[in-house]
Amino acid sequence: MHDIITEIALIGATGIAAQWLSWRFSLPAIVVLSLAGLLIGPGLGLIDPESDFGDFLRPIIAVAVAIILFEGGLTLHFHEIRETSMGVRRLVLLGGPLAFLLGTIAAHFVGDLSWPTATVLSGLFVVTGPTVIMPLLRQARLAQRPASLLRWEAIINDPIGALFAVLAFEVILINHHEQAFSDFAMSIVAAAVVALAGAYLLGRGLVTVFSRGWVPEYLKVPLILAAVLVAYAATDLLVAEAGLVAVTVLGITLGNSRIASLDELKRFKETMTVLLVSGVFVLLTATLTWADLTALNWRLAAFIVVLLLVVRPLSVLVATIGSGLKLSERLLVGWIAPRGIVAVAVAGLFGTELAAIGVDDGPLMVPITFALVFVTVVVHGFTLPWLARHLGLAADRRSGILVVGASNFTKALTARLKEMKIPTMVADRNWSRLRLLRQTEIPTYYGEILSEPAEFSVEFNRYDYLIAATDNDAYNALVCTDFGPHFGRTDVFQIGRQRDEDSGSKKNMAVTVGGRPLLASGVSYWELERRLSSGWKIQSTPLTKEYTFEDYRNERGDDLEILLYVAPDGSLFFAEQAQERAASNAGRILAMVPPETENQDRTTEKSVRRKVQRETDKTKT
Repeated sequence: MHDIITEIALIGATGIAAQWLSWRFSLPAIVVLSLAGLLIGPGLGLIDPESDFGDFLRPIIAVAVAIILFEGGLTLHFHEIRETSMGVRRLVLLGGPLAFLLGTIAAHFVGDLSWPTATVLSGLFVVTGPTVIMPLLRQARLAQRPASLLRWEAIINDPIGALFAVLAFEVILINHHEQAFSDFAMSIVAAAVVALAGAYLLGRGLVTVFSRGWVPEYLKVPLILAAVLVAYAATDLLVAEAGLVAVTVLGITLGNSRIASLDELKRFKETMTVLLVSGVFVLLTATLTWADLTALNWRLAAFIVVLLLVVRPLSVLVATIGSGLKLSERLLVGWIAPRGIVAVAVAGLFGTELAAIGVDDGPLMVPITFALVFVTVVVHGFTLPWLARHLGLAADRRSGILVVGASNFTKALTARLKEMKIPTMVADRNWSRLRLLRQTEIPTYYGEILSEPAEFSVEFNRYDYLIAATDNDAYNALVCTDFGPHFGRTDVFQIGRQRDEDSGSKKNMAVTVGGRPLLASGVSYWELERRLSSGWKIQSTPLTKEYTFEDYRNERGDDLEILLYVAPDGSLFFAEQAQERAASNAGRILAMVPPETENQDRTTEKSVRRKVQRETDKTKT
């Protein structure tokens, strides 16, 4: 297949299909992407990136890696690092060099690699790429502190590991009389100035021109993309791969600024990063050949095992002594270190360069790196959730609900959710309203849920759904619109959303604004409060084959307001999906019932339990 456009389309379709399969079946995304690349590359021979893309392959990968690292820098906030700052500094300043030293020794004595190849390769293996850490964290749902620690280490160590490899290679060139030490020192100093100071000043300059309105909204994202490419290219001209540091610094600078369009920028970059990670991983694994795969021997396999079981755990445990991290967190970080795109991309560059100066085992860098990447993403991808649960570092896996707005309605709703063991939290910026909830021991957040401090105080990854239930319909719509990209547009709900049948009515909000209606009737906040004060209750009722959903509806009549349905496996369903799923006659239904049916509800539930018990007794006898 030699049509480049067709090949690009195949890579894109394969990457997105792999991402969907990983989401659908809860598999590590990088594992599925790697297998997909092996399938269409050396497996079926549908693409051959090395020959089809030629000299453009490495620049394409380099640009993609630069944008991915920039997006990673955007997600790093200094507020978030306060609890883990000591741990991150230790991992970068002590753990990185220690892993470099131990890895070099292991590569030479265990892997039987020459000192030049061992040194460059071990410098490169310091990285724990964000391209693999981010998908793993998204699926494993770690507690906030260990997740923050792994994310910071991955994004900061990614360019630093590449620089370790660069420095090692430059020293090898000096030893082979290929380069003067003075030229090397000058280029390192110049690259450091451009990468650190230059990228920071560029970021501050962008913040200034954006905040003063000198750039229109539609040009902001293109301008930032151009700035990323300029920062990467300018620094890379001085020292190879130093551009990775520059784009990371640029991302951190912009990510910690206060510009109004930062959220839109992050969402665009996140979308682009998903596309780039998908495409690049498929592209890189497709470049492997059967010769690369068969070049590995038992000593190289032993080297990879030593990296996973000795080098990484030992370097982390030693570096984090006295850092304030719990032993469980140190053990988790010591085990989780998947390598990603940067390691593969840089290995291809230096493997060729080492071979050019007469290092015989230089070409082995590529298959060894691919082997390590594949082993780490598979092993760490499948063991991270299990290990996090056993170390007590996993967030609650049950579907949780974040409720915005404290009121009598949300108090009654969350009280029932708590009885049903569904994780929930109520957020409100009114302290006196939250008093209603604090008396019930339901977790609360006092403050503006849309504020920046909320991003660092609320563990949003613990919740799968959001209900906006304040007395302000416009604010409810704003909350749902803002959190829609995080929770999913179909998983944000609000009260009081009722549209006129006339689609052109001036009273209707745009369909792109707000969340789905929580209640089919679309009743307002004040109507819900009135109902509760007049005796309405929120009740949870079990459904069985003996007491079906149809029986339930017939007994309660047309006034019944169904809130949600809880399936036997704990899954939650809202709105029309709740009624569809409840037809299975299992699980529990949560509804708002009028006062005349409350006593009937209690009687019915007791009779259902007695009937089920009688049927059970008959079965036993």
